[in-house]
Amino acid sequence: MKKLSLITETFTESVIREMTRICDAVKGYNLSQGFPDFPAEEIIKKAAINAITKDYNQYPVTFGEPNLRLAIADKFLWYNGVKINPDTDITVTCGATEAMIATLKAVINPGDEVIIFEPFYENYGPDAILSGAKPRYVTLYSPDWHYNPKELRSAFNSKTKAIIINTPNNPTGKVFSKQELQEIAELCMRWDCLAITDEIYEHIIYDGAKHISIAALPGMRNRSITINSISKTYSVTGWRVGWAIASTDITSRIRKVHDFLTVGAPTPFQEAAAFALRLPKSYYEKLQKRYVDSRKFLYDLLLETGFGPCFPKGAYYIIAEIESLKRKLKVRDDFSFSRKLIELTRVATVPGSSFYADKRKGRNQVRFCFCKCKDTLLKVSKGLRKLKKL
Repeated sequence: MKKLSLITETFTESVIREMTRICDAVKGYNLSQGFPDFPAEEIIKKAAINAITKDYNQYPVTFGEPNLRLAIADKFLWYNGVKINPDTDITVTCGATEAMIATLKAVINPGDEVIIFEPFYENYGPDAILSGAKPRYVTLYSPDWHYNPKELRSAFNSKTKAIIINTPNNPTGKVFSKQELQEIAELCMRWDCLAITDEIYEHIIYDGAKHISIAALPGMRNRSITINSISKTYSVTGWRVGWAIASTDITSRIRKVHDFLTVGAPTPFQEAAAFALRLPKSYYEKLQKRYVDSRKFLYDLLLETGFGPCFPKGAYYIIAEIESLKRKLKVRDDFSFSRKLIELTRVATVPGSSFYADKRKGRNQVRFCFCKCKDTLLKVSKGLRKLKKL
């Protein structure tokens, strides 16, 4: 048999989803994969049911139902401060995951480079490779997850096509400041490249932090591609409705790729998404309150049980240092630690090295998520407290 695709040998399957499978096999507590285990709001679920009942059950407009594109445009204006054309500047996709790969396939040429901050959401590197680009990584340093401006500047060159920014950030919880985004914007303009921003956690922010879209900064409206989804904000990760916002020229290319990747996102869920995007601001305040409480619970628990957690400013993840616990459990790395943790406590986490290109940087870290109901977190606390008795 002739050789199969060599490009697939350059990355692995998702470690996050692997940890979920291991967790499910022992009926554990899944703090590895970032999905809520509590119900979505009834009014959002009813909107989907009503859409199905009203026969929104056939193929949608390939690049998004008009009702949803209008709702996206309206919300992007009031929350992000950017006016866009719903007819020409939006591509609705099967989740933010497809939005990212469709975007990269639409803008990358062979030999291009894409800058990615690490630790990163694990899709970004493989997406860049699958699109024909070379990833170039810039480190975020704990505990506040700052980058070194000199290292960032040196990553840009004549081959740079884009930089991927995830704010609020998975896995670190970093919320990029306006000053940082302005510095990135200046580099994008200097090197004539794009800013691709994953803003899926835009409403999950704490302690007075402000979410800023780089598309709202001077000179960046036509140089930015903003990716988002209903998954995290509305607790419906299985509905697979996301979108990419870009200039008309870029959007026309994203739509072509999207058409041949998936044709369209689920029609009834698009109608329900349009409803969700028009919810009052009180919905987002309630969401933040839930996660503020969960964040404090898990952070305090991790401190109590011997971890070294980094306090997140956004999203719903905590990266924790495990060096002392590794010695206590007599394991050599983050993967063996994560497997031992499930064995001892039934709590699933994600090995930190899966978020780095240089695996050595994450070997003393794991990531927990706290988008779980109170009952789950209480069971997690009983499990992790077993570590204190070892």
